[in-house]
Amino acid sequence: MITLAAAAFILTSATFKPNATMPLSTINTRCSGKNTSPELRWSGVPAGTKSFALIVHDPDAPHPGGWYHWVAYNLPARMRELPPGVPLPIDWNGKSSFGEDGYGGPCPPPGKPHHYNFTLYALDIPKIPTLHLTAPQLHALIDKHTLAKTTLTGLYGT
Repeated sequence: MITLAAAAFILTSATFKPNATMPLSTINTRCSGKNTSPELRWSGVPAGTKSFALIVHDPDAPHPGGWYHWVAYNLPARMRELPPGVPLPIDWNGKSSFGEDGYGGPCPPPGKPHHYNFTLYALDIPKIPTLHLTAPQLHALIDKHTLAKTTLTGLYGT
């Protein structure tokens, strides 16, 4: 009997390549962009996945703990992509560091480019009932429910 290894859990985007500059369409309107969330796709989903969570974090931001640009959860296990600019249902959105639901694109201060880590979590729970969680609150809830995670990093600087 031949046993095949499970595929790696991978997050990709047609909008930007890994560790490359994110396009102006994804940049916050505060920095003359269009604030459109990028297209994201994932594969190699681990067995037992019941939902997904997504956190976009800038660890280079001059704020304690960095800056959270997008917090989303309760994405159904059947999903394998988010189209660009997709509006998410209210119970799928958490609060970004901007204090808003939904995607808030990069807008770093002048200087070195910042890293934008798009991390997708495969979870063993179907739903998180709490609305408008911040990223730290979501991390605390999913810590023991994460089957796997994958990160795609984009860059942007002015």
